[in-house]
Amino acid sequence: QVQLVESGGGLVQAGGSLRLSCSASGRIFSRPMGWFRQAPGKERELVTGVSRSGTVTYYADSVKGRFTVSRDNARNTMYLQMNSLKLEDTAVYYCSAGSALVAGVGLRKDDYDYWGQGTQVTVSS
Repeated sequence: QVQLVESGGGLVQAGGSLRLSCSASGRIFSRPMGWFRQAPGKERELVTGVSRSGTVTYYADSVKGRFTVSRDNARNTMYLQMNSLKLEDTAVYYCSAGSALVAGVGLRKDDYDYWGQGTQVTVSS
């Protein structure tokens, strides 16, 4: 069983930066991990995914070059560094742990077994 807790969300001006953290209660080194987000009235979307070792990553086109995902398996923690934030980045951000059966990076919601409660990120003009 894995429990995930996100932190680091908040209110930031456009162009600013935030760093999200995801702390896991169980071991996550055997699972791919990901960050999703959901804006009001929209479906939850994959922002970024990272492989077990952290060496393989995926980014949605909308965040490429601005967001960076990393993980520290020894600390059971994953991070999302968000730079050059835009108004359209406003959403609830969710940390997720993927199935141990998924190879590489999970690209679908169905690839993920565990979810955090979410943290709000609001970008203002």
